[in-house]
Amino acid sequence: MLHHPVTIQVPATTANLGPGFDALGVALNLYNRITLGEPDASWNDPFFEAAADIFYQTAGQASQAFQTGISGDVPRSRGLGSSVTVRLGIIAGLNEKFDRPLEEETLFRLVTELEGHPDNAAPACFGGFVAGSPLHHHRFSVKDELKFVTLIPDFVLETSDARKVLPQQIRFKDCVTNIQNTALITAAFASESYETLDGAFMDTLHQPYRLDMIPGAAQALDVAVEAGALGAFISGAGPAVMALTLKHWDEIAASMSEALVAAGQHPPQIRILEACNQGWKRVE
Repeated sequence: MLHHPVTIQVPATTANLGPGFDALGVALNLYNRITLGEPDASWNDPFFEAAADIFYQTAGQASQAFQTGISGDVPRSRGLGSSVTVRLGIIAGLNEKFDRPLEEETLFRLVTELEGHPDNAAPACFGGFVAGSPLHHHRFSVKDELKFVTLIPDFVLETSDARKVLPQQIRFKDCVTNIQNTALITAAFASESYETLDGAFMDTLHQPYRLDMIPGAAQALDVAVEAGALGAFISGAGPAVMALTLKHWDEIAASMSEALVAAGQHPPQIRILEACNQGWKRVE
């Protein structure tokens, strides 16, 4: 076992991309760093302990707690995969400390099991754009010409709360719409034909029910398209909203921010991001 500190850098992620609910995700060039230091009496957070337990059970190692530090720029509970950065950071960090008993695919499986779905776990592990299920995934690199205009409100929205508003049944034709758009988005990323993303982000499964939880979000998504975006959507479970574009990203960001503020929100944090084509990595 390694006795010196180990630091793991994990990228933020955006999940769903509108219609690809629990299936599509992209890693972004925004990062958290999780450091595992000296052995400790216990984990200082049940969230940390759950990630450690699943590693120890799978790796066949005796359980041991470590001092844990988190730093970086991925805000908690904003729809940018903050929980994945911590879970993956702890699991990958323990894997490094114990001389890598688990393969990368196993790390992905463990994080997906903790998260309950692969849409954030897969891009955080492998980078780029990923279409996946808990058992299979397909990854594609993303060119930096595609910008992810990201507006981050100053309030949190827990994923568990955002899932409570979802209906138990969906109309057949709405399911078809989502299947069609998810296929179009996947094909566009796989072929690097980003201009064909235009109009493919319509969702009928989750966004119509979550938009009321984010004041001004519906208007922000509309004005993003009017300002030239290829499409816009709630990032993950929200409250961050995001637009994809090849041009005019500053104008798009300004229009979206105005819509959120007009609905009573404080001015959101604005980030013009690109995809991160590398997943987690160990840093010095």
